[in-house]
Amino acid sequence: MKTSDGPIIVEQAFDASIDDVWRAITDIDVMRQWYFENIPSFEPEVGFKTQFNVHSGGRDFMHMWEVTAVDPGRMITYNWRYPDYPGDSFVVWELSEQDNITTLKLTVDVREDFPEDIPEFKRESCVEGWSYFIRGCLKEFLATGR
Repeated sequence: MKTSDGPIIVEQAFDASIDDVWRAITDIDVMRQWYFENIPSFEPEVGFKTQFNVHSGGRDFMHMWEVTAVDPGRMITYNWRYPDYPGDSFVVWELSEQDNITTLKLTVDVREDFPEDIPEFKRESCVEGWSYFIRGCLKEFLATGR
């Protein structure tokens, strides 16, 4: 992922209330069910920080998040980086609701280039990962409650 690539955007509509989607992306107990099961804690409050490890491709990726902006029920942003690798990004989750359908727009804004030689940091991998989480895991969770 490079700053010159422009943001990554994944959008998905859900047949769920905006409150249910907000809870799914901000309540730690719910996040663990569809997102990362090993997140130790999460609070939708500016300044909140958490970190957790994900093992992939024979490597460890210590995820470090810091919440930087919150508009409860509408938007949350967190800085996402890895202490063992260069690169820095912000992930913005924006919700809107119309006719009982909630739309989530997720934007990944890369602020510092990530290493090109690590497959998990390629743009295609990021797009696939976010599509898996948003269009797969979250959509299924909101439709079935599991």
